[in-house]
Amino acid sequence: MTEPQNPPGRTRPSVVTVSSYLLIFYAVLQVISLIVGLTTLGAIQDVYRDAYRGTDAEGTEGFVAAVTIGASVIGLLFAVGFVVLAVLNNRGKNVSRIITWIVGGIALCCGGLGLLGTALGGAMSGPTTGDMPSQEEINRRLDEALPGWYGPVSTIIGVLGLIALVTALILLALPKANEFFRKPQPAWEPPLPGGSYPAAPGYPATPGYPATPGYPPSGPEATPGYPPVPGQSGPSGGSDPQTPPAPPGGDSAAGGPDRPGEQPPPADRPGPPPPPVS
Repeated sequence: MTEPQNPPGRTRPSVVTVSSYLLIFYAVLQVISLIVGLTTLGAIQDVYRDAYRGTDAEGTEGFVAAVTIGASVIGLLFAVGFVVLAVLNNRGKNVSRIITWIVGGIALCCGGLGLLGTALGGAMSGPTTGDMPSQEEINRRLDEALPGWYGPVSTIIGVLGLIALVTALILLALPKANEFFRKPQPAWEPPLPGGSYPAAPGYPATPGYPATPGYPPSGPEATPGYPPVPGQSGPSGGSDPQTPPAPPGGDSAAGGPDRPGEQPPPADRPGPPPPPVS
């Protein structure tokens, strides 16, 4: 099985695209909520300062300001994180989809609790002790100090954010989204005409043994010959250096030319008789 040289790009389904847009929309709502909260922070501090002045809870306005700023920073971090996750989801990163579900669940819990507290704020008024103002009194002062659009805008931002986030998380779990985030399997392609399948990897070559040193070359320079006889010149370049030079005297010393190697009879000794003539 071979992988294609240029695998076709995956087509992003519309459910993933819409989910990413909803995540970005949720991030924009968080930024708007941050701006609204910081704009009205001064008025909220004044209400709590006046309500708890001269009581045991004097200085509560500092705690309220710290909670408001902390919630705004957390909302900003959520906004940045969801924008990054939206971009990664569009690229088909399955890890980012899992992180989106986790972070989205945490954001849903925080947003749901915030809306629940806002809706039940006026109804949850406990008994007051001493000179402490009641929760109804504090809510009345907040309504008078804050602009008229603050309550409706905060509620609309919270509801729209929850709807957008829930929808985005559901779209990421649909079957089309699952196919997009699933890792593509390598596709089989038949070999091209005239081509062949790739060869199997071979074994590594075995290192050879070192070469055996050869014999020295033969010649006058390699094998020394016998020393020349005094009075004779050295062997010529074409003669065998291992053959001793001939003794002086020519053929008479080494035998006749017909029978080399035999010594002629002495002069005082008769030679062999001639063969009979028929």
